[in-house]
Amino acid sequence: MSDQKPIDYQSVESRRSSKSSRRMTRMRRLYYFLGMPVLRFITKVMLSSYRYEPVIGAENIEPYLNGKASCAPAYWHGHHVLCSALVRRWIRRGFRACFLISGSVDGEVPERIARAWGAEVIRGSANESGALALRDQHTMMKRGFSIVTTADGPRGPQHEIKPGVMVMARVGGIPVLPVACAAEKAWYLDRWDEFMIPKPFSRVVMAVGKPYTIPPGTPIDQLEPHRRNVQQAVMSLMEDCETRLKADQG
Repeated sequence: MSDQKPIDYQSVESRRSSKSSRRMTRMRRLYYFLGMPVLRFITKVMLSSYRYEPVIGAENIEPYLNGKASCAPAYWHGHHVLCSALVRRWIRRGFRACFLISGSVDGEVPERIARAWGAEVIRGSANESGALALRDQHTMMKRGFSIVTTADGPRGPQHEIKPGVMVMARVGGIPVLPVACAAEKAWYLDRWDEFMIPKPFSRVVMAVGKPYTIPPGTPIDQLEPHRRNVQQAVMSLMEDCETRLKADQG
């Protein structure tokens, strides 16, 4: 008989990549505990300084704000600052959001922020715990929650929607809701997603596309055309946001 303890698959530790040596140590927990209030304050100040243009396609989120219907908002990993702030505004209006966040140590901060907003969180990734994450997503969808994803995360390629997003939407029978943004002035981190942090007082534009519904009965192995369609929809929205900024500058 083995003395090895059974794996607790509800624990986020079991969902972290076996290739990473980073773990949630006591020192890291203390660092997050002390740093979170500072980060939240800075984020609040930054977000309040932006000059927001009217949201393009704002009417597309309306059917989902009363909690009676669910969807799957999908935006690029590099646009998380602005797009997650938009989701927070929806939450204040009754939107039942559940964020899918990587099981890595780096996901601890966004999880705490999302929960502080009143959202639910699923931890996991398509690479290490895809089946577990899909099971949890299905459970939350049955409870009436909408699953929010950074569709090309957590490690890219940039601007390429992961098949798991489409599988989740097909299994749950909910539409994918494309979301995008653009900023007049921003910092871009030197990493795969070119993570965007709009500069203070920058003008920003956000857009919400029409819900994309996968036809019922579509086989899982035939989702690729739908994945490409949604990917193009997010890219088109991003271009619409950039065009709006340029037009207003002119």
